[in-house]
Amino acid sequence: MAAISAKKTTIKDSLGDKIFLICIYVVLSIIVVVVLYPLIYVLSSSFSSPNAVTSGRVWLWPVELSLKGYETLLRTPQVVTGYVNSLIYTTAGAAISVFLTIMIAYPISRRTFYGRTILMMLITFTLLFNGGLIPTYMVVKQMHLIDTRWAVLIPSAVYAYQVIIARTFFQSSIPDELIDASDIDGCSDFRFIRSVVIPLSKPVIAVLALFYAVGQWNAYFDALIYLKSDKLFPLQLILRSIIILNNSSNGQDALKLVERQQLSELLKYSLIVVSSLPVLMIYPFVQRFFTQGLLVGSVKG
Repeated sequence: MAAISAKKTTIKDSLGDKIFLICIYVVLSIIVVVVLYPLIYVLSSSFSSPNAVTSGRVWLWPVELSLKGYETLLRTPQVVTGYVNSLIYTTAGAAISVFLTIMIAYPISRRTFYGRTILMMLITFTLLFNGGLIPTYMVVKQMHLIDTRWAVLIPSAVYAYQVIIARTFFQSSIPDELIDASDIDGCSDFRFIRSVVIPLSKPVIAVLALFYAVGQWNAYFDALIYLKSDKLFPLQLILRSIIILNNSSNGQDALKLVERQQLSELLKYSLIVVSSLPVLMIYPFVQRFFTQGLLVGSVKG
């Protein structure tokens, strides 16, 4: 038998399609450069000498390789205290926020929950308006939370946007049939949440935890207003104090003043790397849940 060779037919792209594809690649390449270059520049500057940074000689690679910025940070004992405090605020704050968000979002995702429409309207209202800085401070003061860790954790514990994401996820992923089956088996509401809802909601929980953790790690305004003791300051306030200290002259001679200003410029880049490192280390572990949970949670239920 003669072997029959099948010819592969390929559809050739037209000239317009090729030009359009080239334009897409060019635009994407520009976006990649715009996004990556600032990160590379910050990292390279943090490993360069103070003189190279202030003179503008750093473009892509470190110039006059130096660890002076990181050495200055490590010699500051307050940095360790700030790191510990930020880890406490981030861990405890994310746990409290995720717990409260689930406790709010799950009931209003059920059609049998009385008053869920009104409650959802009130939650959505907070996206547009809030109580203001002074009334919030007065409430925190009346609750005797000033200069305590709770002043950082409680006022920003729940965000309406995260509640909406979690509610939409529960509406689309937790069918009413599961609730009916659990009622027949005599399962209580809290046990149903613990044994069924939470295991099925790992993607959205990972997204909520990442949102809250990053927000708590980067937050400094609440701590700046409510905290007075240095031992309670998060890392961001400690780093702010270091930059202010190195920018001050304090009656020094011109040579030392220039050195401190150069060091202050170098510290800015070192501080960015140091403060961003924990988030960069955590993100790869939750990245696989991030897209799934965010997309499912954003679908209108």
